[in-house]
This record gives sequence, structure tokens and C-alpha cells, in this order.
Amino acid sequence: MKRKNAYLVGIKGVAMTALAVYLKQQGYEVLGSDVEEVFPTDNILKEQGIKVKKGFDAQNINKDFDLVVVTGAHGGMTNIEAKRAREIGLLTLMHGEMVGRLMEGKTGISVAGCHGKTTTSSMTAFLLHQGGYNPSYLIGTPKINDLGPAGHYALGDIIVVEADEYLTCPKTCPKPRFLWQKPKIAVITNIEYDHPDAFGNISQVEEAFLAFAQKVKKNGTIVACVDNESIRNILPKIENEVITYGFSQRADFCIEKFSFTDYLSFMRIRYKNIEIGDFTLKVAGKHNLLNALAAGITVNLLGESWEKVRQNIRLYSGCKRRLEKIGRVAEIDFFDDYAHHPSEIKATLCAVRNWYPQKRIIVVFQPHTFSRTKVLINEFARSFEKADIVIIPDIYPSAREKYDSSITSVKLVMEINRYKKNAVYKKSKKEVISYLEKNILANDLIITMGAGNIYGWHRDLLESLRNKFHE
Repeated sequence: MKRKNAYLVGIKGVAMTALAVYLKQQGYEVLGSDVEEVFPTDNILKEQGIKVKKGFDAQNINKDFDLVVVTGAHGGMTNIEAKRAREIGLLTLMHGEMVGRLMEGKTGISVAGCHGKTTTSSMTAFLLHQGGYNPSYLIGTPKINDLGPAGHYALGDIIVVEADEYLTCPKTCPKPRFLWQKPKIAVITNIEYDHPDAFGNISQVEEAFLAFAQKVKKNGTIVACVDNESIRNILPKIENEVITYGFSQRADFCIEKFSFTDYLSFMRIRYKNIEIGDFTLKVAGKHNLLNALAAGITVNLLGESWEKVRQNIRLYSGCKRRLEKIGRVAEIDFFDDYAHHPSEIKATLCAVRNWYPQKRIIVVFQPHTFSRTKVLINEFARSFEKADIVIIPDIYPSAREKYDSSITSVKLVMEINRYKKNAVYKKSKKEVISYLEKNILANDLIITMGAGNIYGWHRDLLESLRNKFHE
């Protein structure tokens, strides 16, 4: 039997790489294309034996392909390769629609939320794997610790996917990506205003999440964090069963006690009037306690005991670009995090401060997209309170938006310094490294943040630290 061939346009994005690995494990011969820029997924694709063509060319597409999947970046369906695929009659789908199709006939778990969906979905996949459920998963990170690539095809009935609220194709299809999904269980971690290029206000975001909740199968369940105001706004309009969780006493599953010590996190969970028990995590922050609780509720709905959840959640050690430990030089701890929204920055810095109360925290934050930086500049300005020094390089523009001269990193620095005079503008990687070499002290903590290409700076940053401290 002839092996099927799949071609992925924009294959190096985290969600597309996860899909590429999934399809290869499902039996496809997978090929793709992308820009030459280094991505954190490059090694995953290489290890999986998936070839990547440099740049986009209509001649890359021919009738040998049974399937073409297109990322929302690089023009989406207006990309020259996507246009060619449709011209010659190939099955050509946007990533969001493809994920929806892969969920058909399976017990789907969709994890949505403006923040926390990657960690919550990876925790869910990890707990199911540890419990022997043999799940498939498609998650937006290069790698899940102790599991491997964040895309996996398995013969089990369950599939765990991230449910992204962004547009299916910024150029041709404004439908939020998660509306292609029809899960058995939907998790909603939070709803906040983000993606100002896609939503005009928070009400539009709430409407999108309500539409997502209404996609859940009639006998399905929504697991929602009741701490979030926007989630509370849509709950009365949801017809399916809803299980709530949070720190709030009104939650069905309540975190009634928590603490952080010795690089561990602890929480006590109560279900209505029943004590579920105490849980220990190896990941930091109140937000990760919520993520772990959501994952625990989800797998419990599928039949896993809370005792097994307790045993296995302690083994979860994170995923790439989520407070990921990069290295240590001269007692300087170096982390990286994907935080690119004010709420994520606050949560990550609170987590770091809880675990490292005595260290001086230095943040290198690369703003991502002109539109987000411009619309949320006041929120960004207030999000670095827990940091001692904040270094801001130039804004990283998304491939999906145009240059906007009305917003700059200099303006962001000025706004930050209105609240806490701890921010400096350093245009480029070279200037950031030079500043650090002059100002870093032994026993400091550095954390790089952002959804751009700042992950590519780590080797040079570490080398400069080693040279300074002669390690």
C-alpha cells in the first residue's frame, strides 16, 4: 500500500511541528517548508527525520501530496505554496481545521485559555500517559519533559489538544481556531484581552470562548476556572455540565491551602465538602497549581483516581519555554519563559520570587507584536514589579502584522519607569549582552521572556557569563 504524503507550509512553528510529528507517527511521509531563521523546533524535526525546505516556492508543491496543511503565519492561505496546492486540487487545510479533523471519532480533550493552555494540556497528556491511557496529543511547545516531542499519535481513544482562540487564517478566515474542535471535555483556564489584531475588546473574546464552550459534545463537560471574571460572565450561558475550580471558595474544586518551599509547590484540594488531599509539584507558581488542578479534574473525569493523580503530578517537570532552566553560571540561575502577555509576566515573576526570595531578578523581555504592545502598554508597564532590573530590546514583529512606528520599546521602558524605575532599553542582543556584562553579579537570576526569537540568544548570553566569571 502506498504511503501517504503530507506537506506542511510553515512547518517550524511549535503547533505545526507537533502536527508534523503526529502525522509521521500516524504513517505519513512528512515534508515541509519555512523561513531560514533558527527555531526551537529545528532539532525536533531533524531528530524525527522530517526534511524542511528553505523558503516558499510554488514548485515545491505537486500532485504527489495527499494533504497540505498551512500555518496562519507567512500569509496563511495566500502563501504561494498554499495557493498552488489549491490550484492543482490538493486537500489543503489550515492548521486549526486539520486539528479538528484529527479529533473526529476520538475522545477529545481541548484545553483553551489566554494563558496556561500549553502547561495544562501537557500536564493532562503526562498524567494520561503515566496512567496507561495511551493518549495522542497536539500541544504548542517543542518538547514536554519526560514525554518528548509535543505531537504524538497513539492507538488509544483519547486525544489532548491545545485550543487556540486566534484566527484560523489572518488573511482569509477570521474563525477562531478552536471552533473547529468538538471535544468531549473542554478546559478553560482563563479569558483575558489579547490578540488586539483579532478582537476589538474583551466582550468579543468572551463571545469566542462561549462559542467554543457550545462546541462541546452534548454529553460532555466544561472544566473552568471560576477565579476569572470573564469566565464567570459566560458560565450562565453554558448548557453543558460545568465543573469549576480555583482558589475561590465558590469553586467546586477549591485550592484551600498552598505554599512554596525548597523548590517545590504544595496545595490542598477540597471538592465541595470533601477533602481530596495534598499535592506536591516540581513546577513553580500559583498559576501552575491551577493548571495542575485542571489537569487532575480532567483525567479524573476519564477514570483516573485522585491517588494516581497525586502520585504522578509530582513527577511532572515542565515543558520547553515554560520557566525552563537554561543553565547556571557563578551561582547565577538562568531561565527562559514564553510569557508575552502582562498577566503571564506577573504570574511567572511571582513564581520566581517565591522560589528565589533572596536573588536579584533580572528580566530580558522581548515584546511580541506591535499591536499587543500598543494596546496593552499600561498593563505591561505594571507587570514587572517583582523584577529588580528589566531590559527591553526592540519589539519582535509577528510575520502576520505590519510595522507600526507609533509604538516602540523606548515608549514601553518609559511607561515601566513611571511605576518602578527598573527598566532600560537596549536595542539588540549585542547591547543586552554588553549591559549584562557590566551589571550582572554573582548569585543573580536572569530570565528571558517573550514569544519572539529571544530563545536564540541563550548560547551567546551563557558564553558571555562564563567569560565574565571565568568558568
